[in-house]
Amino acid sequence: MRTSIDPQSTPSLPWTAWPTTPSAAGSLDIDLLQSHLPAIRRKHRAGQHLFRAGQPFRALHLIQVGSYKTCGLADDGRERVTAFKMRGELVGVDSIGLGSYACDAVALEDSESWELPYPAVMKAAVHVPGLQEQIHAALAAEIRCDRGWMLLLSTLAAEPRVAAFLIDIAARQARMGYSAKHFILRMSRLDIASFLAIKHETVSRALSHLAERHFISVQRREVHVLDAQGLRGVAAAA
Repeated sequence: MRTSIDPQSTPSLPWTAWPTTPSAAGSLDIDLLQSHLPAIRRKHRAGQHLFRAGQPFRALHLIQVGSYKTCGLADDGRERVTAFKMRGELVGVDSIGLGSYACDAVALEDSESWELPYPAVMKAAVHVPGLQEQIHAALAAEIRCDRGWMLLLSTLAAEPRVAAFLIDIAARQARMGYSAKHFILRMSRLDIASFLAIKHETVSRALSHLAERHFISVQRREVHVLDAQGLRGVAAAA
């Protein structure tokens, strides 16, 4: 029997709400979107951009296949990964109202997304019963998730951050219908370190330590979750 990891059942973290990465597909009626929006399918090879920071903001993007990272430049000029997006998740939400995209979005593997022209989204929201509420719910979930991660990264030490990251990935795998106990990390250790605001070497050490404690096993990018409850306990540590 497959065991899924539910981050909402994790013990309370100090001063923070556990960040549950939302699925837009769980909030939006995809058939309804298809029938009322001129969705454009976009395919990207690993390393190709979905959009770049500074380009005019014209659309939201709903991931159908694969995964993407969003990133921007930190004050010191280095790239900072701000999110990892998977199937059923929206990209570009943080650019609404800015006029241009606030970050880059880059495919982590061969991927496909639907481009949803923002003016058409807003028009459909007015005229299609129930769609406006669905869109608002999806956008609000994205905002809550971003805030949750921001608070988590400001309160947890390095190893709990890595444990929390693995729990989040596992939960998203389960939501997509895959195993929460066995998955491939599509992002590099460098990208994980950038997202968690720790050093690359620290990510590797944390993964090795979690493996030594038999919470996980790791072979390059392949992860097996051996003790989900133990991993939750690490993530809940102050």
